[in-house]
Amino acid sequence: MCFICDFKSAPSPATRPDHVWSARRGFLLAGTAAAAGSVLPAAAQVDVGQASALRNLIPAEELEGAANQQYAQMMNEANAKKLLLPSGNAQVQRLRNIARRIIPHAAQWNKRATEWKWEVNLIRSDQVNAFCMPGGKIAFYTGILDKLQLTDDETAMIMGHEMAHALREHARARVAKSSATSIGLSIAAQLFGLGQLGDVAANLGTQLLTLRFSREDETEADLVGLELAARSAYAPQASVSLWQKMTSAGGGAGPGFLSTHPSGPNRIRELEANVPRVQGLYEQARKG
Repeated sequence: MCFICDFKSAPSPATRPDHVWSARRGFLLAGTAAAAGSVLPAAAQVDVGQASALRNLIPAEELEGAANQQYAQMMNEANAKKLLLPSGNAQVQRLRNIARRIIPHAAQWNKRATEWKWEVNLIRSDQVNAFCMPGGKIAFYTGILDKLQLTDDETAMIMGHEMAHALREHARARVAKSSATSIGLSIAAQLFGLGQLGDVAANLGTQLLTLRFSREDETEADLVGLELAARSAYAPQASVSLWQKMTSAGGGAGPGFLSTHPSGPNRIRELEANVPRVQGLYEQARKG
């Protein structure tokens, strides 16, 4: 789960020290590199490199199925507490309209996105938070819209950022890393079958809701989200104004920021450097 992506307090298996993993990493990558199969869009303007090969240790279908179940449970609970805003709500319609403009550009970053049953909901809560689960299940909290007084362009930057986490399969890679470490997966299991990892996705519990993405994941999601929004005719400069608001809201560091994530100023500098790269996409989209 991501507050763009830092509003979390629950510990996560994905935060275990990397040295536990490093001893096996070379062997695991050797067993999965051939299956990586992720290439950057030919027309991509931002440079984020290839998606992690680790994600191939977890079946995408199972992870997405688990995410769909968790999302449905969350929405049912929110609805029972009268916190799930109805489809006729103006803010819900606003979010869904933004999603409709961005979704057509998602498949270039992940072909599976064409099969996802995208869903967007809004939960009444003071939390400054939003997330997109594997498989395209999106939720915003009213706190992030109301407290930051977001424009449509800024909201689109958040939407694109959260969608980017799902499209680049950051959760899949993080779950694979933590699960492989915890069960001591053998090389043979990787070469001749998924072994215990084949059942991991079906037994995630609440892990998807407590995952903490790495600094690299966050930067990647910022840039991919920026490009998605620009291609959808949302002003790239809004990514900068969004993070200026975030930084102001947190007294200089951003609300609830964790040390493993880029700081507001660092994020702003990175986004400012990439705004010119997608400006042409934005102008072209506006004309279209």
